[in-house]
Amino acid sequence: MRLAVICGGRSGEHDVSLMSARSVVQALDRNRYEIAVLWIDREGGWYLLPGPDHLPGPGEKTDPGGKAEKGKTGNVRPAAILPDPGRPGIHLLAGSGTLTGSGESLEPPGVEDRTLAVDVAFPVLHGPYGEDGTVQGLLELAGIPFVGAGVAGSAAGMDKGIMKALFREAGLPVVDYRLYTRRDWERDPAGISREVETALGYPVFVKPANLGSSVGVSKAGDHAGLAEAFRRAARHDRRIMVEKGIPVRELECAVLGNDEPAASVVGEIIPCADFYDYEAKYADDRTRLVVPAEVPPGISDQLRDLAVRAFKSVDCAGMGRVDFFLHRDTGAVYVNEINTIPGFTKVSMYPRLWEATGLPYPRLLDRLVELALERHAERPGE
Repeated sequence: MRLAVICGGRSGEHDVSLMSARSVVQALDRNRYEIAVLWIDREGGWYLLPGPDHLPGPGEKTDPGGKAEKGKTGNVRPAAILPDPGRPGIHLLAGSGTLTGSGESLEPPGVEDRTLAVDVAFPVLHGPYGEDGTVQGLLELAGIPFVGAGVAGSAAGMDKGIMKALFREAGLPVVDYRLYTRRDWERDPAGISREVETALGYPVFVKPANLGSSVGVSKAGDHAGLAEAFRRAARHDRRIMVEKGIPVRELECAVLGNDEPAASVVGEIIPCADFYDYEAKYADDRTRLVVPAEVPPGISDQLRDLAVRAFKSVDCAGMGRVDFFLHRDTGAVYVNEINTIPGFTKVSMYPRLWEATGLPYPRLLDRLVELALERHAERPGE
């Protein structure tokens, strides 16, 4: 079975995607899958890598006809997926190039256009232009089965404002929040500050509505901190969410399935910092992941039920990681968010939760592929 792993992308989570993709590629059964890796660079260019073990490192770019990085072999190929179900697969375009680095100049020979058939795609993309329904829409148009949620579920899971509204509609408990646009803030920062201070109080968390991995997220404890947090979030998105800060434990549950999803055991994040920011997630090994979480059975059962309900409320499919807050003082549970393409690095919670539930990483990947094919077979006209 030829499986296309799609990674990288134009979002601020480009490097996180590469870390996840590297772990996925390493865990896939090479006897079962022929792996093709489609790398989307930071500018949005699509390239087929020369092999599954040639994922670029952080900061690398393509330079067609330019320099080759030392230690790399083979050339990247410009590639595309066409929105044409009559021609599904990876279309290799004329020309080739290399990853930039400190090697010697190369003049690769020209090559003819051809198509590489694909049985299933695995988008390992985080953030806008990958996790938000855009790539999923392209794959739907191309008629290629793919792992994970469809267009609607991906879009809803990416936009925190839409997600929270759907959670509330489904009767799920969420922390109080307010939603603004960048233009709202630029037009009336004093008025918005007063509204936040009156409605939510300090501290608050300020987040880009359409980004993950805690990129652009700040905790504000006063008026000056709120203004800086808005400016930081606005660099990443035009929609900005402000959430009430409460003393919490951060718990997570993994969901797997399509119409009849199942929930894993519950895990807990114990961040090394004041909150679970980007550095705590990916750069500081003092952050602890406790699996299973040390919570009463009743709380664990409640979270697993809420995880499945949250998964269904946004029409998710395949996989999803649902994050929760457990109030330290009152014991109240809140649904924070759902990640429709959760992290797949070696330290990521989603595969660890399923490992603890009895589903090893390689078998988890197999199951996700099975669910992708199952969902594709149920499409009208398929």
